[in-house]
Amino acid sequence: MTDTEVLRYTAFSHDPDGGNPAGVVLDAAGLDEGAMQEIAAGLGYSETAFLTAPPEGFGGEEGRSFTVRYFSPKAEVPFCGHATVATAVALGERIGPGELLLATRAGTVPVSVTSEDGKLRATLTSVEPHTEQIGAADLAEALAALDWSEADLDPAFPPAIAYAGARHLVIGAGTRARLADLAYDFARLEALMRRLDLTTVQLVHRAGPAEFHVRDPFPVGGVVEDPATGAAAAAFGAYARERGLVPADAVLTLHQGTDMGRPGVLTVELRAGDPRVRVSGEGVRIP
Repeated sequence: MTDTEVLRYTAFSHDPDGGNPAGVVLDAAGLDEGAMQEIAAGLGYSETAFLTAPPEGFGGEEGRSFTVRYFSPKAEVPFCGHATVATAVALGERIGPGELLLATRAGTVPVSVTSEDGKLRATLTSVEPHTEQIGAADLAEALAALDWSEADLDPAFPPAIAYAGARHLVIGAGTRARLADLAYDFARLEALMRRLDLTTVQLVHRAGPAEFHVRDPFPVGGVVEDPATGAAAAAFGAYARERGLVPADAVLTLHQGTDMGRPGVLTVELRAGDPRVRVSGEGVRIP
């Protein structure tokens, strides 16, 4: 592992001090699961992405298709949006902008990399999403772990579990102040999330018709809070569309990381007739 090159990129920001840092290993062919987990734990970022050759017959342009696995400091996760953006930007620097095709545990994820004014931007297309209700007892436990009351919620955003590659519990905050004041019971929330197979809890406050502030506790990954969460953004896009909170054709702007001092911007695109969700953002290498 001492010879493994581990790159560091931030996603959803062009400022190395903004967005969400991710580790990227462009050649993980010699690493087993234990080695990947050890590297991710040592790096300490929310996730690290590990690339190997694509499955036989996978498709995509030669040299631009890969298998990707994602590890948090604690465990492997099926899909990670910010590490996908970070990986795509890293590849864009090495093999140029264009189309990528990624084989993930959640399914096939196409990614487009573009360059404008010297800045690289990646757009991922999620697997087909879905949402499901959360039981009253489980919601009560989530609110207790967060130290939120029913009065803190936005009634326009009924809590639900949303999936677009990973499962996230979406909860609407009635005020921006409620969202900004995050102090939760780490162990209690982690236990609930493990039981429900959740990757993060996405806390959302609506700032405008297509503008939102979001925060994502991530105790199951060994991280108090994720600074910018692409998979949760995709899941939220599906949730908002399904509940009629936004039009079927919409471009949403999600601000995340501001309360952590790592501001980032995630763009979520919904297209009528296509159930998938597109999430895009800039990325840059961390010196």
